[in-house]
Amino acid sequence: MECFSGFEFVPQHGENCCSRQLSRQISDNRMTRGVVNVFEQELDKSKALKFVLLMGIVSLFADMTHEGARSITGPFLSSLGASAANVGIIAGLGEFVGYGVRLFSGKLSDKTGQYWLITIWGYIINLVAVPLLALADNWMAAAVLMVLERMGRAIRNPARDVMLSNVAKHIGRGWAFGMHEALDQVGAMTGPLLVAGIMYLRGDYRLSFAWLAFPMLLCLLTLAYARLTYPKPYVVFEQRDESSQKLSAKFWLYLAATSLVAVGYTDFPLVAYHFGVTSSVPAVGIPIFYSVSMGVAALSALIFGRYFDRNGLSVLAFATVLSAFFAPCVFGVNIYLAFAGMIFWGIGMGAHESIMRAAIAEMVPMDHRGFAYGLFNSIYGFAWFLGSAGMGYLYDLSVGMLIVFSVAVQLVSVPLFIIVGKMR
Repeated sequence: MECFSGFEFVPQHGENCCSRQLSRQISDNRMTRGVVNVFEQELDKSKALKFVLLMGIVSLFADMTHEGARSITGPFLSSLGASAANVGIIAGLGEFVGYGVRLFSGKLSDKTGQYWLITIWGYIINLVAVPLLALADNWMAAAVLMVLERMGRAIRNPARDVMLSNVAKHIGRGWAFGMHEALDQVGAMTGPLLVAGIMYLRGDYRLSFAWLAFPMLLCLLTLAYARLTYPKPYVVFEQRDESSQKLSAKFWLYLAATSLVAVGYTDFPLVAYHFGVTSSVPAVGIPIFYSVSMGVAALSALIFGRYFDRNGLSVLAFATVLSAFFAPCVFGVNIYLAFAGMIFWGIGMGAHESIMRAAIAEMVPMDHRGFAYGLFNSIYGFAWFLGSAGMGYLYDLSVGMLIVFSVAVQLVSVPLFIIVGKMR
């Protein structure tokens, strides 16, 4: 038999240790909602914090790699002879695969319990595809690598989030996911800046992709260190009654609310398109505005994550109201309003990306959490796709209609978040 010590299983000869621990855990860990914790590792806060920071650094280097690449894949495909239609289809297919696969990878992680294995393979597929773009000699080969990059991201995310959610309860899930998202956004900001610098100095797409091998290697080395240091950050065995075997009504209502936010949240390419065609923001200022919004998102993730631990989902309702103001600002013709709008846009991105993941961990038991994260990401991504397509159509009809649609759909989610926050 085995007992738990820290993050690891520690084998013990004989049954004295485990029989004493088992009886103590059963008597001491009776939980409400029909859940009994039979085993749960004792993690001190410093170990939990270190694990969250390590995985945040992994995400920082990962985002430097794939977001740096995404900033130039469009013109790179064009240089290889791809048409605008080809670029659109490749991007759409990548996003479809990137969100659709998460449902299956999340279910697989729950069924097998191989959270680390799935996470590591996902990162390898996600990252190795990027520097290989430097070797692509036609747009079809590049397209395959781009889709593989999104597939790898889809494979790793649910399993990684399960591990984070389990460790995060020791320091506050909102704070933990906030720190993780903040580091993620730092990578998303610095990757494109690195590529922009290489393009400015050398003007070579292939060299830019090749240079991204360095953050890729740093990411995989950090991931390997995290795996060796914390081999089992997910070891919790829960015995539930049958009522907990299905996702709760609270989860489904929460999923509906977050999907409304996704439908109403304008993707940045459309915002950048508006800046360009109206000249409300100079071309050189568009990436600067985006970088500023990513910095705001990082700060927002930390602040709202901390407040989520104290006040629950009411914080998400407040963040949604605040971020809804981005549309009237960015879709005007005034550069100062556009800058303010990007601040609001960044606030919403940071708050949503951190709190939305943290909230799922509060609603779903451990061995269903991979599926829950996969389902959430799949539906959220599909809702985002529908909203982006719909608002692109509305933009051609009337910018005013787009603004009204964006604000209204987001605000409809607010009372749903409040209701979910009051549900048990």
